[in-house]
Amino acid sequence: MNKLELNLSLLLDSFISRIPTLLLALATLLIGFWLIKFLIRFLNNHLNKGKIDISLSNFLISILKVILYILLLVTVASTLGIETTSFVAILGAAGLAVGLALQGSLSNFAGGVLILLFKPFKVGHYISSSNNVEGTVLKIDILYTTLKAKNGTTLYAPNGPLANAVINNVSDNENRMLEYSIGISYNANIDTARKVILGVLTNDPLIFKDPAPVVLVASLGDNAVNLTIRSWSANASFWPAYHRNFQLIKEALDQNNIGIPYPQREIHIIPAGKGLPG
Repeated sequence: MNKLELNLSLLLDSFISRIPTLLLALATLLIGFWLIKFLIRFLNNHLNKGKIDISLSNFLISILKVILYILLLVTVASTLGIETTSFVAILGAAGLAVGLALQGSLSNFAGGVLILLFKPFKVGHYISSSNNVEGTVLKIDILYTTLKAKNGTTLYAPNGPLANAVINNVSDNENRMLEYSIGISYNANIDTARKVILGVLTNDPLIFKDPAPVVLVASLGDNAVNLTIRSWSANASFWPAYHRNFQLIKEALDQNNIGIPYPQREIHIIPAGKGLPG
C-alpha cells in the first residue's frame, strides 16, 4: 500500500468514525430550526392576542430569533468538536463594542420599550413634554416617535429623552377645562360682569352645564380687577369653544359698558424753573 492509499484509508476511517457525530450535529440543527420556528409562531400568536403593541412584539421577536439562531449554531459547532470558547469571546467583545458605540440608540430603544409597554400616549393623541416636544402623535417606533406639530411640520423625537420627560397628554381625557383671564375696570360692577359672562357661556351648546361655568375674582391688579373664568367642554370641541367664547365675552362686556382697561401712565410736565410740588 503506497502513501496515497494509506492517507485515503486514514481519511475514510476518520470520516466513518465521525459519522455519528455528524448525524447528531445534523439532527441538532434540524430539530433546533423546527423548535425555533415553533416557538416564534407560538409567541406571535400569543402576543398578537395580548395588549402588547405590535411594533414592540415584532421587534422583541426579531431579537429573540437572532439570539436563538446564534445559540443553535454555537451548539452545533460544539457538537462537532469545534472550539467555541474563542467564538463566544469574540461575540461578547463585539457586543460590548456595539453597545458602547450605540449608547444613545440603546437609550432610545429602552425608552421606546417603556412607551410601548406603559402607553403614556397613543397614535392620534396630542401631547406636549417638558423637553419641548409638542404635537399630534403620528407613529411610535422602537427608537423614535413621529409627531405633527401645530405649524404642519413633522417632528422626530428620540424615545429616550421622551420617556424620561413629563408628558402632558391633552387627548387622554374626554373632557377639558377652558380657562380665561380677563380684567375689568375698577368702576365696573363685578356681579354684573359675572352675570354677563355666565350668560355667554350658558348659552353655548358646546359648554357643559355640569360642572357649571364659574367666574371668580383672581386678583386686584394695578389697572384692573382680574377675573378667572372656568368652564368645561368635550375635548373635541375645546378650541372652537375657547376661541368663540373669548370673542363673545368681549362683545357682551362692551354691550353692557363694562370696560376692559389697559395699562395707562400719567405724565406731569413741570415748567422750567419750578421745583417738584410739595
